[in-house]
Amino acid sequence: MPSGDAFDRLGATRRRLALGTAVAAVATTGSLWFSLGLGLTPCTLCWYQRILMYPLVVVLGVAALDRRPDVYRTALPLALPGLGIAAYHSVLQATTTQCTLGGPCAAVQWRAPVFGLSIPNLSLVAFTLVTVLLAATWVSER
Repeated sequence: MPSGDAFDRLGATRRRLALGTAVAAVATTGSLWFSLGLGLTPCTLCWYQRILMYPLVVVLGVAALDRRPDVYRTALPLALPGLGIAAYHSVLQATTTQCTLGGPCAAVQWRAPVFGLSIPNLSLVAFTLVTVLLAATWVSER
């Protein structure tokens, strides 16, 4: 049986992983809603972000259920490139109207009614939250 301090740390880790799972699940559901519900066509950069976000739901979910704090070794290699691509995509939308990646990467197809965030901005928020939660898990386990 773990000591009190180790037990508290394990509980905090599990909460962070569960929250990361929820963020990744909402982002995944949102991306499916944009394409299937609203009929928006994902651009190349959107596909890359999806490829990196979708597995995080499973990886973080299993880690949260199985209490695996070392999941950052698997999840950070998905979250960090996703963060970079989402940041690049957001900058691209803010600074240009053309994209050379074969798609409407710079076109703003939808904006959130409340904060005016575009789809890549929402992806950036999700990847940032997941990355921060994973970094906190990594730091707490060291």
